[in-house]
Amino acid sequence: MKVLMAGTDIGRCRHEIMVTSALKNHEAGAGLGCGILAYLIWGFFPVYFKSLASVPSLQVVAHRVVWSILFLFLLIAVRSRLTDVQNALKSRRSLLILVTTAFLIATNWLVFIIAVGHAQVLQASLGYFITPFVSVLLGFLFLKERLRRMQLFGMLLATCGVLLLTVQYGHIPWAALTLALTFGSYGLLRKIVEVDALIGLTVETFLVAPVALGYLIFVSSNGTGAFPISGITVNSLLMLAGVVTAVPLLLFATAARRLKLATIGFLQYITPTLHFLLAVLVYGESFTLSNLSSFILIWSGLCFYSVDAWLAMRTYRMGLS
Repeated sequence: MKVLMAGTDIGRCRHEIMVTSALKNHEAGAGLGCGILAYLIWGFFPVYFKSLASVPSLQVVAHRVVWSILFLFLLIAVRSRLTDVQNALKSRRSLLILVTTAFLIATNWLVFIIAVGHAQVLQASLGYFITPFVSVLLGFLFLKERLRRMQLFGMLLATCGVLLLTVQYGHIPWAALTLALTFGSYGLLRKIVEVDALIGLTVETFLVAPVALGYLIFVSSNGTGAFPISGITVNSLLMLAGVVTAVPLLLFATAARRLKLATIGFLQYITPTLHFLLAVLVYGESFTLSNLSSFILIWSGLCFYSVDAWLAMRTYRMGLS
């Protein structure tokens, strides 16, 4: 009887482990899908913001905030989650983190829009090439995430590619560094804040919305505001800023809570690669053989990291079967 009960307990434990593993794999899979989609959307942002080149950068950021908060509150209302927003605002720790993330993402938006508006898509691309290393470093320092040998080798290759791009640029790329530091830090804080993607984004956008709205009212009153006097195309693009801004951020925040920062960091290469290709193939920014060498090094590093992650997942699943 005892042997039978012991066998039953072992079987139950094994079943619970398999169920937990399946749930974790499902969570990771969903997070991976959200992350890839977010980075693909961000990858085509230069096209959107090039279309708004006639609007001052600070006004574009303000419109992103104002239209985003309208879109997000609509989602909150549809899902009946206003109480969750109120609870997040009452939590001192969550509020402090979200104030910080609001500042970080607003700074990131402004620097990116200025870079695109001044034909510096390649420097913006460099910034987002650097971001994964910031994410990995922050994950190592604050979340105790570790990398295996093949992942370290992949990081070394990618680091060499980024350093080569930096040297080719000729001077310290302040815009690129700002983009990398602000978004890398944003990813870390959104991972540890104890609210979900929708509530967190709503609160951080709500915190900066009064400033953004006040600025738009000010520029409109003195005759320098772009909206609504810029024509139907520009006005429509500005009004779409809420959806364009909120959707990839929601996807990213969902991914950040379900994936390791190191994985988030390497998915990041999707965005700057698309920026890089747009800069060279569409906008005619200079592209040299040295640029190609850097590009190959970075993507080789990504391949090593991805293969190692796939092998590790395969080994883990085989151990449970």
